[in-house]
Amino acid sequence: MKYVLLIAVVLGVLWWARSRSPRAKPRSPTPRPTTPEPQAMVACAACGLNLPRSEAVVGAGGLYCSVAHLEAHDDGA
Repeated sequence: MKYVLLIAVVLGVLWWARSRSPRAKPRSPTPRPTTPEPQAMVACAACGLNLPRSEAVVGAGGLYCSVAHLEAHDDGA
């Protein structure tokens, strides 16, 4: 009988300690990574390669995919 009483006291103390401890706050959902905005695609005036406008090299003859194509095909006008 004394073991039953001891178990009841231990369980009572555990229940009391748990009820007094601050509750854990629910975790907020992890923020999703933002996706970059879509960019306008342009074609190289020399080879026709499609690339984002931000990566294009601007020349007098149009937009190019590299400085080599710009120098080879741009007339400098």
